[in-house]
Amino acid sequence: MVTEHSVSIRVFLINGQGCVLWGLERLIETQQPAMQVAGTAQSCAEALERIGDATPDLVLLDVDCALEESLAAIADLKARSNAKILVLTGAHDELLHDDAMLAGAHGVVRKELPAETILSAIEKVHAGQLWLDRAAISRVVGELCKARSSQDDDPDRARIRSLTAREREIVALSADHPGTGAKSLAQMLNVSQHTLRNHLTSIYEKLGVPNHVAMYAFVQKHGLTSAARALRRPLRSSFVGANGADRARSFGAVIDTGSGQGMWATSLRRGNG
Repeated sequence: MVTEHSVSIRVFLINGQGCVLWGLERLIETQQPAMQVAGTAQSCAEALERIGDATPDLVLLDVDCALEESLAAIADLKARSNAKILVLTGAHDELLHDDAMLAGAHGVVRKELPAETILSAIEKVHAGQLWLDRAAISRVVGELCKARSSQDDDPDRARIRSLTAREREIVALSADHPGTGAKSLAQMLNVSQHTLRNHLTSIYEKLGVPNHVAMYAFVQKHGLTSAARALRRPLRSSFVGANGADRARSFGAVIDTGSGQGMWATSLRRGNG
């Protein structure tokens, strides 16, 4: 099933059932040299201790034995190994699948599917795609859209987005040097004091603040210092549904409908703008 790879996919297995874990090891070993078992664990706590040294490319995480612990551990597993997470489950609970994806998993594959499908899911996720069924894509994107919409409804966020890149730079610099006068700030920015005053007037108006002190308070409240100046950017989308119509353009996914078994392999990318 697995095609040629220039580099072997290192898979770390987490499963609370010893016999199932053994079977998954044998399955991965049949794909050598394209795949290899980087390590195993029977709990997330055990995995977190071992995963750093194992340096896996992908974690196949069975969530059925300890659901809440497993979902909560997804972020830590990614942080400690930089591996992609593929969730394995026998449950047909839609909320479980959605929660796994929203927690940071790169896909959900069901245990009852053929071994070839599980191997294909590992390949696709390792290649940077998402693996989940069509209905789950719509649900997860819907949740992301809700979160995005709630942010869009925040008037302060709307004010922040109205700032130009130069104005954000001035805001951050002013926040980082609260006691610095206009002349020094202008020198730091390599502009005249007159130009700086014009920028500040525009910033005050856009943020809805009356003066420099109020702007400083606004900046501190929303984390707009230079250390946190990179504001969250929307996900650009080329998400295409089954009917070919563009959907959820703020969160985008490129769908490969040829992955078989009724699953979609989905590539997510963050926009540059």
